[in-house]
Amino acid sequence: DGCGHTVLGPESGTLASINYPRTSPNSTVCEWEIRVKPGQRVQLKFGDFDIDDSDSCHSSYLRVHNGIGPNRTEIGKYCGFDFQMDGLITSKSNEVTVQFMSGIHTSGRGFLAAYSTTDKSDLITCLDNASHFSEPEFNKYCPAGCVIPFADISGTIPHGYRDSSSLCMAGVHAGVVSNTLGGQINVVISKGIPYYEGSLANNVTSKVGPLSTSLFTFKTSGCYGTLGMESGVIPDSHITSSSILEWPNQTGQVNIWKPENARLKRIGPPWAAFISDEHQWLQIDLNKEKKITGIITTGSTLAEHYYYVSAYRILYSDDAQKWTVYREPGTGKDKIFQGNTELYQEVRNNFIPPITARFFRINPLKWHQKIAMKVELLGCQFSLGRAPKITLPPPPQNKNDEKNADFKDEFVHSVKTSLQTDKTTFTPEIKNTTVTPSVTKDVALAAVLVPVLVMVFTTLILILVCAWHWRNRKKKAEGTYDLPYWDRAGWWKGMKQFFPTKSAEHEETPVRYSSSEISHLRPREVPTMLQTQSAEYAQPLVGGIVGTLHQRSTFKPEEGKEASYADLDPYNSPIQEVYHAYAEPLPVTGPEYATPIIMDMSSHPSTPLGAPSISTFKAAGNPAPPLVGTCNKLLSRTDSASSAQALYDIPKGQPGPGSADQLVYQVPQSVAHPTVSKDE
Repeated sequence: DGCGHTVLGPESGTLASINYPRTSPNSTVCEWEIRVKPGQRVQLKFGDFDIDDSDSCHSSYLRVHNGIGPNRTEIGKYCGFDFQMDGLITSKSNEVTVQFMSGIHTSGRGFLAAYSTTDKSDLITCLDNASHFSEPEFNKYCPAGCVIPFADISGTIPHGYRDSSSLCMAGVHAGVVSNTLGGQINVVISKGIPYYEGSLANNVTSKVGPLSTSLFTFKTSGCYGTLGMESGVIPDSHITSSSILEWPNQTGQVNIWKPENARLKRIGPPWAAFISDEHQWLQIDLNKEKKITGIITTGSTLAEHYYYVSAYRILYSDDAQKWTVYREPGTGKDKIFQGNTELYQEVRNNFIPPITARFFRINPLKWHQKIAMKVELLGCQFSLGRAPKITLPPPPQNKNDEKNADFKDEFVHSVKTSLQTDKTTFTPEIKNTTVTPSVTKDVALAAVLVPVLVMVFTTLILILVCAWHWRNRKKKAEGTYDLPYWDRAGWWKGMKQFFPTKSAEHEETPVRYSSSEISHLRPREVPTMLQTQSAEYAQPLVGGIVGTLHQRSTFKPEEGKEASYADLDPYNSPIQEVYHAYAEPLPVTGPEYATPIIMDMSSHPSTPLGAPSISTFKAAGNPAPPLVGTCNKLLSRTDSASSAQALYDIPKGQPGPGSADQLVYQVPQSVAHPTVSKDE
């Protein structure tokens, strides 16, 4: 009566003392007889060992024997609190006896151990978790029987499991290994997540878990894609059932819960059987033979109809006539799958080994109120490689026909045997796909060519962008002091025709500024309006005084043909003239014209009240030197009114420069006749 949790599989298993991990009762005993295939040996590994050793292993101990029965020989006798056993205990044959004796004691958890054949060198126990290993990826062998009530897991696939979860128990939950057989797991460690979901799968309940520093997932074959119930790939005509529930609602409308309603996550009612007994079934035709690795079920998903199936069997067939019940591997008994515990939660069950069939049938065995469910199948395509054509050698032409016939039969039999032995189906490592693609040379070639082409095109685009950017910068650097296209004389001449025409008299009449208009301005506004500081080029007055549609140049160009942009030949001209963007320079020869600039000295602190406005005109003198790459100042100011009076005419109708009744200036005289005044 001292036996606790026990699962003895054909190649591995798990055993524990009674009440583990709590204190075992006094005066109990248990023996486990372990057998594996002949020719193999057994190895034993302890996950926890805590047996009272107060009497030096006299009444409480664990003893391991080679063999079974009276001829067994002792390998070792063990006891101790938190005893750490280094390495594995290995038998000399394929049979081992483990004996646990519990005497009078007050403490001690007992033990938990795992066993396997000696070819599983990476054996772990059901208590090992990811934090026990430092490698980012590793392979371990899980024994059978790791669905234990005293271990917890948090998480689910594909998000991962918390690092404190039992590796083997999480492997059963994920459908990687079987609880009755055990198996190999390939674990990958990665960074943890803030929240771990809980779910029910393969009779293992995963709990909700908090944040952890790391998590682990499993590498699988990838044959876990949906097969078309939810997506609609499987047509309605391929979903049938033993019976259909029909019932009228309060309005008299008949509700029919047809088998095609049994699609997972489909809004609306599920499939429900008219009669609730163990002879009902839901059948799915996959159209061709496929590899089925799992199933997901829910209840009715309707709050007002609390129906679900809590247990069921699985049957499969190739012709829908002869059906095979899915059995527990290693036991030969029909496997009963745990279904739903309520109507909303999705419950997953995996088939290890997988089912290969075209027709799939679910047979409910237990239910709540009525048989109702929604379903999705997991798996991938199943295809067999073509067998090579058998070519028989030509029979020799002699009298030994019977011997040749025997040789022929033996040859065909040997070829068939080798074909059946070598026939394998490879499934690529692709997760969550309904179709398993075949890996060919074209795929491998494309995997190499696509990145290369992307890199080449990216490089070409970068080169073109850099060349375009360099060309623009070069143009910008070469034309820093050049006149923009819209400000060239040729362009302006072409645009004049779009403006209102002026009379010849208006074109010849100089611009006049009336002192009465200026007198309306405040003294402090005149300096603001008129530029008093010296500049390289005189700027035109802008305001409402001159009512023209376009802004005139402050310098009058030389009479004759205006130079257009097209007339400039940057390749034939040895010397390029530099133009300013604001005004055209004065010509080398010919009369000089300038718009008078009025300066109000009345607001200047050093000038007495009533002082006249000073006119600044460029004095006549030697012609300006030609412009060769530099800009000469074209405008100079006089230091006093007297100098301006000496070089330019007195305003008409004024006694002297001090009068400011009407300040009207005439156009200055030509350079050739500086002393002659022109009267109107």
